[in-house]
Amino acid sequence: MKQRVTALVLVGVLVFYVLLVGSRGFIAIKDGRPTVVVLGIAVLVIPVVGVWYIWRELRFGFTMQQLARELEAEGELPADELDRTPSGRVSRDSADEVFAKRKAETEADPENWRAWYRLAVAYSDARDNARGRKAMLNAIRLHRAERR
Repeated sequence: MKQRVTALVLVGVLVFYVLLVGSRGFIAIKDGRPTVVVLGIAVLVIPVVGVWYIWRELRFGFTMQQLARELEAEGELPADELDRTPSGRVSRDSADEVFAKRKAETEADPENWRAWYRLAVAYSDARDNARGRKAMLNAIRLHRAERR
């Protein structure tokens, strides 16, 4: 729930920013001088890129949630089998052990989006978020292909 509130606040801030900067961009374009018009157009591009980035991240998050719900309904959502330190952080050795198991599972069935999803979770637990994101994107791609 905390992530949703954060996302909504960020979207609200972005909308405010787009309106504020967009109005300034249009004012600059109406000025008519070539240099100011170019700056006005550049100012309008920045919020467009921001909106695109936020939309991409939200779509990624919603799709991850959809895959998690499907796995949960099938009873295949990965259980928390990790050891934790007294502070609550995942033990590195435990994460590496689970990761090795998930990697072998994925290598055995590389066209299974469920295996890729579980591998992405294992990457995240092992604090390798970049590879975890790539694995999740692969799971999403395979899921979409399966649905077609």
